[in-house]
Amino acid sequence: MTIAMNLAANPLMQYAIDPLRELLLSFGTLGMLVWVVLKILAIAVPVIVSVAFYVVWERKLIGWMHVRHGPMYVGWGVLQAFADVFKLLFKEVVQPTVAHPVLYRLAPMLALVPAFAAWAVVPFDTRVVLSNANAGLLYLLAMTSLGIYGVIIAGWASNSKYAFLGAMRASAQMISYEIAMGFSLVGVLIAAGSLNLSEIVMAQSGKGLVSWFFIPLAPLFVVYFVSGVAETNRAPFDVVEGESEIVAGHMVEYSGSQFALFFLAEYANMILISFLTSLFFLGGWLSPFHGWGIPLLSVDGWWWLLAKVFFFASCFI
Repeated sequence: MTIAMNLAANPLMQYAIDPLRELLLSFGTLGMLVWVVLKILAIAVPVIVSVAFYVVWERKLIGWMHVRHGPMYVGWGVLQAFADVFKLLFKEVVQPTVAHPVLYRLAPMLALVPAFAAWAVVPFDTRVVLSNANAGLLYLLAMTSLGIYGVIIAGWASNSKYAFLGAMRASAQMISYEIAMGFSLVGVLIAAGSLNLSEIVMAQSGKGLVSWFFIPLAPLFVVYFVSGVAETNRAPFDVVEGESEIVAGHMVEYSGSQFALFFLAEYANMILISFLTSLFFLGGWLSPFHGWGIPLLSVDGWWWLLAKVFFFASCFI
């Protein structure tokens, strides 16, 4: 009953999203199609923009680690990522003559589509979710696993020994840590008693952060996040890059917009893992002072979720 009441008490849904939905659905099938497209764009566009600013933040943070400024010229550094995007989009796409013509072009999409499809069941606040599926956790595991096919096919279709070796290393690592991620979520499933991501968050709504799952499930919390770092091939698990061979793993034969798709998929997955870690173990949009009665600080909202995501996304760097 408490979960149902909390899910129904979102002002954003009540005063903005629900009226828009009712208006569009009144136009019949066409309105329904427009509503579906709007929901998809409401997720995809912010993710793409977040990836751009994430790259800027990564370069800034690494620059500060090196005691330098990082990007600072294109729009004071803020627009550097967008300049890089335009550069990649307008670069010539060079395809090896011995590459498989169909699979070579299909591989980037096989890596990108699952990375974006997984966001369909990710809640951002109470009732603010594209699909509030009861089996959302299983859907997430399925989507994150499908991205491996893009990596394998990219290495094989390039018809290059270095790309193929990089793909084999990447797929072996991703499959291995996928198992660890899946088992670590079994504890979350048992603790919450549900596969629905919104209900998993609301199951942590006790007395603030002491009710979050990261305390009773501390080992699983560490295993999940470390496995997420390995799943996205970030340091120190970046064996895909093959630094001893001076190549870039499975995407070594890709350039221009096709390389940009792999790049976008990797960073979208990093942000996704940051979101999921916050939802499964740190109470999602719940305030760390939830139920304490402190003015403003005890109010739950999406801003708490973004703050947690920002912390974990910075840990990837």
